[in-house]
Amino acid sequence: MTTDLISFSGVMLMFVLGLRHGLDPDHIACIDGLTWRTVEHNRRLAPWVGTLFAIGHGLLVTAIAVGVSRLTRTVSVPAPLVMVFGWIPTALLLFVGTLNLRQLLRSGQVYQPTGWKLRLIPVRLRNHSNPLAIVLVGVLFATVFDTATQASAWGYVATNNGGMVAALSAGLVFTGGMIITDTLDGRLLYRVIRRTDGQAAGRRFRRALGWLIVTLSYGVAAYNIGKALLPAIELDDRAYSLVGLSLLSIVALMWAWSHRDRLQRKVMATR
Repeated sequence: MTTDLISFSGVMLMFVLGLRHGLDPDHIACIDGLTWRTVEHNRRLAPWVGTLFAIGHGLLVTAIAVGVSRLTRTVSVPAPLVMVFGWIPTALLLFVGTLNLRQLLRSGQVYQPTGWKLRLIPVRLRNHSNPLAIVLVGVLFATVFDTATQASAWGYVATNNGGMVAALSAGLVFTGGMIITDTLDGRLLYRVIRRTDGQAAGRRFRRALGWLIVTLSYGVAAYNIGKALLPAIELDDRAYSLVGLSLLSIVALMWAWSHRDRLQRKVMATR
């Protein structure tokens, strides 16, 4: 079992989970709010909001996994408790999806992505626009239910399948995937804000993010419920690898889209 966590398939699985977690509805909502505020006070920092957030978030997730991998050598986690905490992320996804769907369906209201975790962050901290404050927001995000539960699960598994080194490796690979998607999210949003100064195109982009949040929230929750009822539908390592390659392709296309003006200028310059 030790090799499963350090094999290519194991690394790919953690990387895919990181990519997907970077698209977590609460991540999108938080990066959206932080980026809009940072543009007002520190425009040069704004493109890197997603990156800084993911670094803080990922480092604490990794630390939790490593800590739990050491703790569970002597502490046995009751199975009912593991089951209860395992369902918390699904319940929260349904909650976040519903919050954003209600906002999107309200006529005459300017939509702003929202998530339950963002409400736990002190307002003064959210309004700061310096790098350390953004990293700290990412750290605080990693202390609440679903992320802490996920990191604890890695630590518990790593205790029986490779120990602290396996937990550390899983956490760092996961963080790498999350940094990619959170960075992309922040930079795409910054480019939209810079081009539109928050006008109609910016509002359309936010609504598109909102529908992405709703789709991801309900979609992942439905998958979690489905695999609990029908374990046979759970994706295997090969399927996760394919999902990872698909996500990387989507990320590459979105990155190209965000830089299309620069690419067009380069093409024109070569003619």
